[in-house]
Amino acid sequence: MTGVHSLKGEHLQLAYDQRTVVADLSVVIPPGRVTAIVGANACGKSTLLRGLARLLKPKVGTVYLDGRDIHRTPTKEVATRLGLLPQTPASPEGITVADLVARGRYPHQSLFRQWTPTDERAVASAMSATEILDLAARPVDELSGGQRQRVWIAMALAQDTEIMLLDEPTTFLDLAHQVEILDLLTDLNRQEGRTIVLVLHDLNHACRYSHHLIAMREGTIVAQGPPPAVVTCDLVQEVFGLRCRVSPDPVSHTPMVIPIGRHLNASAGGPAFDPAQTPASPLEQRS
Repeated sequence: MTGVHSLKGEHLQLAYDQRTVVADLSVVIPPGRVTAIVGANACGKSTLLRGLARLLKPKVGTVYLDGRDIHRTPTKEVATRLGLLPQTPASPEGITVADLVARGRYPHQSLFRQWTPTDERAVASAMSATEILDLAARPVDELSGGQRQRVWIAMALAQDTEIMLLDEPTTFLDLAHQVEILDLLTDLNRQEGRTIVLVLHDLNHACRYSHHLIAMREGTIVAQGPPPAVVTCDLVQEVFGLRCRVSPDPVSHTPMVIPIGRHLNASAGGPAFDPAQTPASPLEQRS
């Protein structure tokens, strides 16, 4: 990667027809960091991501990519800087895995620059990283949900952008592949300085893998900042309506949310999580 790109939204109102989902929201994505967006279903997480990716034009407000209105920036230029993995992507009928992943290289093509060995290497590297090389000749519509998800992630990787927006990238994946994908995205951030923005449902994954956490409720940002400063029992109750305990993760030392539920003793367990008494997480140690 050659540099760090910036992405922010100012006073955004995002809507579908007349139904407003996000109202007067401003956000700055920390460059060169991993940001996780969390919140209950239908709180506006995916809508915000679509707005930042230029798939949804704000009714009010502006999204800025490198200081320019993203809707006034040529589409191909945006696509070489910012890549999006949507929540429910659809593939052309009958397309093979290799052909779909190769579509991630389209923004880099032009009349004067056709397919090159660089494109070939980018596709092969993305397929290797997501462990789908053995699926290269298979039609995408014959794959399992987890396999398809890895193919779409490979396409996003092949696009090779400095900003990656991924909407629930661990959907359909078993636990081992969830961790593998999140580790892979962490590698891209650490080794190449890519800015990663993830919508995640798993709070513990969000705490483990992000530097910056944005908690949303009803189209607004309730809290944002480093996970140890954001994730508290009160915050989880406010955002998710869930009673919990928050303790140090014994592996990453980040906050670990333990749901209480209706059938367990709320007073059980050790002391509440105190971020001041825990060592820095592996992600924080590299800063």
